[in-house]
Amino acid sequence: MVDKEVILTLEGLKKLEDELELFKTQRRREVAGRIKQAIEFGDISENSEYEDAKNEQAFIEGRIITLEKMLRNARVIDDNESTDTVTLGSTILLKDIDYDEEEEYTIVGSAEADPATNKISNESPVGKACLGMQKGDTVEVNVPAGLLRYTILDIRTAAANRR
Repeated sequence: MVDKEVILTLEGLKKLEDELELFKTQRRREVAGRIKQAIEFGDISENSEYEDAKNEQAFIEGRIITLEKMLRNARVIDDNESTDTVTLGSTILLKDIDYDEEEEYTIVGSAEADPATNKISNESPVGKACLGMQKGDTVEVNVPAGLLRYTILDIRTAAANRR
C-alpha cells in the first residue's frame, strides 16, 4: 500500500513536529501516571479510572503512529514559488462577484486545512479551482449550494506572508 503524500507549509510541519513531541513525552507520562494510580486502587476489573486511562493511552499511541506516518510522507511547500499563479502555500484575496464581498484564504494541503483560520485544502472545491489561476482571473466553483464566482484580487507566497 502506497502512503499518501502529506503536503505542508513550514508552519504546518513545525506544528505536527511539536504535537508529536508533546504526545511522545508529556502526554505519555501523564497517562502512565494515571494508569499506575488506578492500579494502586486495587481491583482493575471494575475500575473506570483504569479503563479511561487505558483508552486514552490507546488514543495517544494511535495519534503518535499517525503523526509519524504523516511526517515520513511530508513534502514541504517551496516558499519561493512565483506569485504570478496560485500554488500551494499561496494566500489569495478573492472577491465574491455575486455578493461583492472579499475573502482571503491560504491554500494548504489537506492535513493542514483549517477553515476557521481561512486555511483551505488544495483538494477543496475553492482551493482546487484557484490552483494555477492568476491575479485578475475569474474562478467559478460548483458547490452543493450552487455556483460561486470569484475574481482573484491578490496572490502572496508563504514567504511573503511571514514578513
